Amino acid sequence: MKELWELFYTFAIIGVSTFGGGAAMLPILQREIVEKRGWATQDELTDYYAIGQCTPGIIAVNTATFIGHKRKGVAGGIVSTFGMVFPSLVIITVIAAFLRGFADSETVKNAFAGIRACVCILILNAVVKLWKSAVVDKPGIVIFTLAFIISVFTDISVIFVVLAAGLAGYVIKRMKGGAKK
Repeated sequence: MKELWELFYTFAIIGVSTFGGGAAMLPILQREIVEKRGWATQDELTDYYAIGQCTPGIIAVNTATFIGHKRKGVAGGIVSTFGMVFPSLVIITVIAAFLRGFADSETVKNAFAGIRACVCILILNAVVKLWKSAVVDKPGIVIFTLAFIISVFTDISVIFVVLAAGLAGYVIKRMKGGAKK
């Protein structure tokens, strides 16, 4: 029970302390889950994040579900998911109750402009950390470059890009004799 509470609490803190969605949460997930608590390795977090991007729902919530499931099975997945979304539910409910009076406020608009600028830095930080752990050789650079070009310059679904990148990585490792049957 103590570990379930710790999962809920950890993900509730992450959920309440980040703005900008899943990509902006990645540096905080990395620090809390990999560095501080050791609940997952950097590679596992990268894998969970990639799968979370391809599955329906919010990336950070999906990632929390995977980590919770790894730690405590189905109960851990449920508790971690609820911990991640609980703060947002409370905050959104409170904001919705008062937003009409504040939505047109210059102060609120300026505050959100500042938050959006900060979120860009958080996302860039996440990209740099992912880059360091995921793009480690020439095939990785080629896969990254092609995936980047396809996702930025075409309307191809990111799901297909991720699946193709996974297949390419598998084929390349098999050709080099690095993959096990």
